[in-house]
Amino acid sequence: MNKLFLILSLLAVQLFFSQEVIDLKVENNKKTDTPLDLSKKQVELYNGRFSQFIMALKSSDRKKMESLLSENAKKQVTEAVYKKLSSDINSNKKMEIIRTGYKPLINGNNYPMIQYKYADDKSEDPKEVITAVFENDGKILGIKPFKKTK
Repeated sequence: MNKLFLILSLLAVQLFFSQEVIDLKVENNKKTDTPLDLSKKQVELYNGRFSQFIMALKSSDRKKMESLLSENAKKQVTEAVYKKLSSDINSNKKMEIIRTGYKPLINGNNYPMIQYKYADDKSEDPKEVITAVFENDGKILGIKPFKKTK
């Protein structure tokens, strides 16, 4: 009986001290007015910069590659990264754009992004995809080749 009274009194105390939220206003300061797709002018700018980077990667022109990278990317890219990129990306094949848009990064900002596939890959779901992320001024923030394995 004492246990039952103790349980009921604990429940009653919780009910008396509970609060009801009547008017709740959620504020979101993030801007969500970024478009879903890139404009034709932006695609031309970013695609040109990516093509320049691939040509510099093909000829191992380190100064040209660094001039196309953003300041944040320059801090993190080493010689090993350049070697890995040159081995993962076949610069002799022609590439074509499959998708453009914005990519959210871990810092909460959205950056322009273009995804490429090799032109000789005619499948609907390409086996190799190269994603290039740019800053708004056209500098390359990152390049990520992806190979689908089964």
